[in-house]
Amino acid sequence: MRGSRQFKPQGAFRPCSLPGEPVATFLHTCYRIGEIDRSVAFYSKLGFEEVARMPIGDEAINVFMGLPGEDPRLELTYNHGVDSYELGTGYNHIALAVDGLDATLERLAAEGIYPEKPPYRPGGRIEGHRICFVRDPDGYRIELIGE
Repeated sequence: MRGSRQFKPQGAFRPCSLPGEPVATFLHTCYRIGEIDRSVAFYSKLGFEEVARMPIGDEAINVFMGLPGEDPRLELTYNHGVDSYELGTGYNHIALAVDGLDATLERLAAEGIYPEKPPYRPGGRIEGHRICFVRDPDGYRIELIGE
């Protein structure tokens, strides 16, 4: 989707609750990206859809991405004139549940996206879901979780 469109949540924001009163609602995570079209293409291959683009003055553009039927939870920020970032050692990844991990990986491989290493069960488990990680064009890790 090109152009600017105001982001409007599909449902009311519902704060998560801990014992006591509601505390907050998780809205989104933000990645700073070096090239809009490259990042939108990558996340589209993971099933995300571009929901809106919002210019931030002359300095940046925010691109909001969401999974079908959900509010956007991924904000991609392009700062004009910046083509790469130091990712640091503190942040690790976002995670996506997928139907059929092997089929998903086959589909992604056809698009040139490969896991860091083959799927595995965390902690040496012999049952349950498997995981693997792919990297986006800016080096951010995305965990894929499935059977």
